[in-house]
Formats: sequence, C-alpha cells, structure tokens
Amino acid sequence: MKKPFLMTKTTFLTVLFVVFAGFSNLLKASDEGAAAEEINMSDVIIHHVMDDHQWHFTDHLVLPLPIIVYSSENGLDIFSSSNFFNEHHQEVEYNGYKLEHNHITLADSGEAVLDLSITKNVAMLLINAGLLLFVFLSVAKAYKTNAGKAPKGIQSFLEPIVVFVRDEIVKPNIGNKYETYLPYLLTLFFFILFGNLLGLLPGAGNLTGNIAITMSLAVLTFLITNLSGNRNYWSHIFWTPGVPLPLRIIILPVELIGLITKPFSLMIRLFAAITAGHIVLLSLLGLTFMFHSYTVGVVSSLFVMIITLIELLVAGIQAYVFTMFTALYIGMATEEHGSH
Repeated sequence: MKKPFLMTKTTFLTVLFVVFAGFSNLLKASDEGAAAEEINMSDVIIHHVMDDHQWHFTDHLVLPLPIIVYSSENGLDIFSSSNFFNEHHQEVEYNGYKLEHNHITLADSGEAVLDLSITKNVAMLLINAGLLLFVFLSVAKAYKTNAGKAPKGIQSFLEPIVVFVRDEIVKPNIGNKYETYLPYLLTLFFFILFGNLLGLLPGAGNLTGNIAITMSLAVLTFLITNLSGNRNYWSHIFWTPGVPLPLRIIILPVELIGLITKPFSLMIRLFAAITAGHIVLLSLLGLTFMFHSYTVGVVSSLFVMIITLIELLVAGIQAYVFTMFTALYIGMATEEHGSH
C-alpha cells in the first residue's frame, strides 16, 4: 500500500526538480538578455523624497501640476507644469520662465521668482487635509445621528484611538488644562498618522518626510508652548531657582537654546525617520533593476513586504512620539509652581 505513495512522492520531487531547473534557466536567460539600459537609483530615490512640480507615477504616467509664479517683470502667471517639458520629456523654457533643478527662474536674467505653485507635496498636503476633514466630519455626523447608540463603522475604529490620545498622551502630560489643547493635539496626531500612511502608497508624495512640513509642525508646537507659558515657566528659564548667581550666566543661554532645540529635535526626528524608511524601501526595490534579475526581484520584494509592515508600525510610533513630546512641552509650560 505504501509503494504507490513512494512512487507518487518520487514523481512529485522529480517534476519539482525539472520545473525548478527550467525556471532557473529561464531566470538566467532573462538576466543575460536584459536590456542594457541602466537606471540610476540614486536619482530615482532623490527624485521621490524631494518635492517636484510634476507628479510622476511611472515614466509614462505623469500628472502635471499648476504653476503659479510672480515676478516684477511679468506679474502673476498661472499655467501647467507640462509646458516646461517637450515630447521627449526634456526641460524647455516657457513664457520667459525656466525650470532648472526644480527651481523656477526668469529665462533671460536668471532672477528668482515668487513660486506659489501646487507642487507634489502641496497636493499631498491638500489630499491629507481633505481626507482628515472628510473622515472626522463623517464621524462627528455619526455621533449626532447615533447619539446614545454603540458606535459602528469608521466611528468605532477611530474612537479608541481618540480615547487613547486623550487618556494616555494628553491628560498625563498636561493635567487639568488638557481640554484646551486636546483639539490641536488630536489634529496633530492624525495629521501625522494619515500623512505617514498615505506616503507608503505606491506613487504617493513624501509629505511627512519633507522638512518644510515637519518644520511647520515644530514651529506650531514652539509657538503654542511658549505662548502658553506661565510665570513659573519663564522664571525657571530666566532665573533658575536654587542655582548660584555666577552659574546663572551659564545656565541662561543653555535654557534659551533649549527653547529652540526641543521643537528642532521634533522636526528632525520625524523628517529623518520617514525619509529613511522611504529610502530603504526604494533601495530594496531598486536592486531588481540594478541586477536585471527576477531572482533578486523576488527576494527584494519579500524584504520590501517585511519593511513595509515595519513602516506601518513606524507611522503610528512617529505620530505618537511627536504628539507626546508636544503635550509634554505644553505641560511643562503650563505647570503651576509646586504642582506634580
């Protein structure tokens, strides 16, 4: 009774070996017969993480974006970014303007212009903001419609996250005045979270990996923190208690520098974490084109899947860290003397 089983097993292994051998030969032939065209992955990666006046999905699928420029010579001009490229996708001058290294200048004088264009990251910013408004207005409407009922749908998904941010991040770090800052901190958390997750979609822009975006968020944290600072907060900075007078000369500049380094660290942390993740993912994908190998492509794709799962976790962690430190800084600025 076992003989047919052994024959079947042997046959299966033989067929598997033949298929594997044939597949290996096919991969070898594909590798040897690959096109000679080389792809500069450094340029591809830098192009992805940087901002652009066009939105590239593939080499043949490009979404032109609106160019809005102002100069003292020509005044205000609005046109499509596709005018800066010919049919061979080479940069050309248009209407007295020149696009070079992603900067728009006057073609004759090379003078810089005021660039108010809708770039890729600006478009991603608008998409992110629009998605936030759509989601949370829908949730707010559901609360009014289903008052007193158990939440369901997207409301049931987001409510635990909102409660977590309120009870585990905002309340412990700010204290009794947490309700004043809760709307901003919730907006900050979900803005970063949505931006991080959207940035992982194929062809998406690197929104939260753009240092201008992280700097804007850090500046908002800096302003809210220091405008909320009470007497105890400022007296601790300018007249640190319990410190001998000669040391105050050294401590005062350190405290003032600390006002800047706190939001600066938030800016760099978010920018570096998200940008590094994108670079790693694109580098792994680029191995396929660098080696012209299906084998490398399969292996690198498996690694990309694993790294993407990690990046999903990082997306939430970075939103949590930025929000937590912002709440902590606000709590330090609003803490009353002698309170714990």
